[in-house]
Amino acid sequence: MDVFEALADPVRRDLLRRLVAGPARVVDLAADHTISRPAISRHLRVLTEAGLVFAEDIGRERHYRLERAGLAPASDYVAALMEPALATPARTPAAAPAPRFDESVLDGLDLEVRRTVRERRTTPTPQSTDTQQNSTEETA
Repeated sequence: MDVFEALADPVRRDLLRRLVAGPARVVDLAADHTISRPAISRHLRVLTEAGLVFAEDIGRERHYRLERAGLAPASDYVAALMEPALATPARTPAAAPAPRFDESVLDGLDLEVRRTVRERRTTPTPQSTDTQQNSTEETA
């Protein structure tokens, strides 16, 4: 998984924010979240595969720490986007600052998508219900 895919999930972004403060164990990271320890472990595995987190076994515990070098692709990408803005002459009036993007909007959208997918899996489609009725009538 690449860096951008790993950064796409709000839980993983939050785990990275937490690891900025220093190394932590899964149990420490799970205490800050409402999701289970196994789910935190899966997110940490994705971050490790993307090179954003380093896992170190210390005794019987595994400690995770942020790998700042792993953020280079994302940092370079943002820097490339900012280059044209930085190259504009100083006499050009500055554009109004962009409104701060609220990540809770994405969190809400993610929740709604997951809920819709779950509902579609559990709700039988009208076509499958008609097919079941037709096959029942044919056998009778």
